Parts: sequence; structure tokens; C-alpha cells
Amino acid sequence: MFELTGKTALITGASRGIGKGIALKMARQGANIAFLHYMDGDNAAQTVEELSALGVKVKAYECNVADFEAAQQTVNEVLADFGEVHILVNNAGIVRDKLILAMTEADFDAVISVNLKGAFNMTKCLYQHFMKKRRGRIINISSIVGINGNAGQANYASAKAGMIALTKSVAKELGSRNVTANAIAPGFIKTDMTDGMPEKAREAALAAIPLKRAGLVDDIANTAVFLASEEASYITGEVIKVDGGMAI
Repeated sequence: MFELTGKTALITGASRGIGKGIALKMARQGANIAFLHYMDGDNAAQTVEELSALGVKVKAYECNVADFEAAQQTVNEVLADFGEVHILVNNAGIVRDKLILAMTEADFDAVISVNLKGAFNMTKCLYQHFMKKRRGRIINISSIVGINGNAGQANYASAKAGMIALTKSVAKELGSRNVTANAIAPGFIKTDMTDGMPEKAREAALAAIPLKRAGLVDDIANTAVFLASEEASYITGEVIKVDGGMAI
């Protein structure tokens, strides 16, 4: 499979869920892993243990990616600890799902700040590093709702749509420096979050998928590993839907 030995991946929101799955998959391909979490120390410690068992260098950092100064300080620490970052995965995200009628300004701002501004912050903090090294992979975890929209998720869909535009803009800015930027748009993926959905909502989501099943975290992780590899060196500015056909 795709070789990442000797590379360092910086992954946000990787103490659990999709981020953790990406970290584990990249580590199995030989990448060293620096990952960020926020107020999730127990899960982060467990993830460090699992990654360390794979024989790669790993360190967890607590950071609120919505805070630019905190993001910059953390990136500086990662570079001091690992020397270089080859792969940035912007995965950190939160939800505050409500119909617009009930959604507060705070609900909207919180999701935009973490999901979209957080991706901007991390990209900006590594921008000059990637330019100087003349190499890098930026992978943004967007969502199918960033393409289609979704009732009750105006804030989340707006943030994920913004990530797609951010991805394309970064791809144009950094392409001449051999840095690629791509987005993955997951559909209905089996995680702790989706497991907590009401049964009727889950059944409705599955009915809308041509493959008639939820996706797995590994489906997203496999795509991220490909985009991080040399085999994907001529792909940039793309949005890859991993949704079982949900958005056909």
C-alpha cells in the first residue's frame, strides 16, 4: 500500500473518531504522528498508546485550533519536536445542530470558528514551512453536507462548504511550491456521533445511500493515506466524496 515512512503527519481532532482512524492508518504506513485534541485527555492518552505500539514517533498536543495564537504555539512545538511536517490533516470539528429558527449566533459562530477558522489557522501556521520545504500535503476533512446542505445544519454545512473553497484557494496558492491541497467529503460514517442518532433518522440516512450501508472510518482513512502519498502527487484542489453514492 502507499508508503509514508519518514513522513510526519500533523492531524487535528485525532483523539477519537475519523481523526484517530486517519492517524492509525498513516502510522501503519510508517508516518510519525503529531496529533491535536482539545479537552479530551483520556482518549488522547489511549490513542498515543495505540499509535506507539505501531513503532512510530507520536506525541499528543492539547490545542484549541480556533485560537490562532494557540495554533501557532502548538505548530512551533510540533516543529521543534519532529523537525518537519509533511502532511497536515484538518479534521477537528464540532456540531451544534438546530434549525435556523432555534440556532443562536453563538451556535453558528462556534462551529465556524472550530471547523473553518481552525483549518485556516493550521494552514496559515504551516504555510511558510511548506513553502520553504517546497513540499507538503494538506488534507481537509469536509462533508457531503458542505456540497448538498442539510436542514438543521446551516452552521456545519456552511463551515464544510467553506473548507472546500479554502482547499481550492490553497491549492492555487501553493501549487507552484509542490504543495497539494485536497478535501475529503465523508457521507454517513459510522462513528460515536452517528451511533447516537435517533433510529428513524439513522434509517432515513441509510435509505438515501445507494450502497445501503454506513461508511466506515477506514473508508475515510484509506482516502487520506492515498492523498498523502507520492502516488497522489498530481492531484490538487479536488473534493473526493466518500459517501457510498449518497450525493449522486
